[in-house]
Amino acid sequence: MVDKNDSLLREVEDELRQDQLKKLWDDYGTYLLAAAALFIVGVFIYQQVDARHQAAAEAEGARYAAARQLQIDKKDTEADAAFADIAKSGSPGYAGLARLETAASFVKANKPSEAVAAYDAISGDPGANSVLRDFARLQAASLKLGTADATELQNRLSGLTDEQNPFRALAREIAGLAAQKAGRNDDARKLFLQVEADAKASQAQKERVKGYLSALVSADFGKAAAGSVQPQPATK
Repeated sequence: MVDKNDSLLREVEDELRQDQLKKLWDDYGTYLLAAAALFIVGVFIYQQVDARHQAAAEAEGARYAAARQLQIDKKDTEADAAFADIAKSGSPGYAGLARLETAASFVKANKPSEAVAAYDAISGDPGANSVLRDFARLQAASLKLGTADATELQNRLSGLTDEQNPFRALAREIAGLAAQKAGRNDDARKLFLQVEADAKASQAQKERVKGYLSALVSADFGKAAAGSVQPQPATK
């Protein structure tokens, strides 16, 4: 059992290394996490399925897969209704995944306030899986980057930037952008350097933080250059 669990966790980590982000904030040069429910499915299946419940689990899986197929076929109204039904009556694992899909549908419909509320409901649910809660908190923080102040974002990301958290690289990127936006360039630089040095961060993410770090260097150089300009005496 331990070997299977380790294998599933490795699969999750492999998915986390991939570029899971969609562009959201043109003004801030960062990306919104995609609705990465699929990589969490394996964890839930492992945690909740055993031989005695195999048939029921297969039925639940087929139900969830059918809802996703409706998404693929761009039948959004039917897909939203199917996920809402799973969220209401499904087992805890699939219900949680369906709630993620519902939140993601608000993002797709350009309804960030509704999406944040949906993600907050998941992250605040003590009965939800801890991975789901952390993922929802990360999603909500990413959506709030353009509007929330640095303190709110720091509170939202509390614990997610810790070394043992699998979402740490993405959380540190968002925290760094929030610090940069607030003018705390030293804090931003520290967070971006942590991402750059993180073996679990994707190559695409490392390339992004290199861009952020270059922008900070340019800003520092500009300030230094401006400070070195001496005011010229007025000519008569």
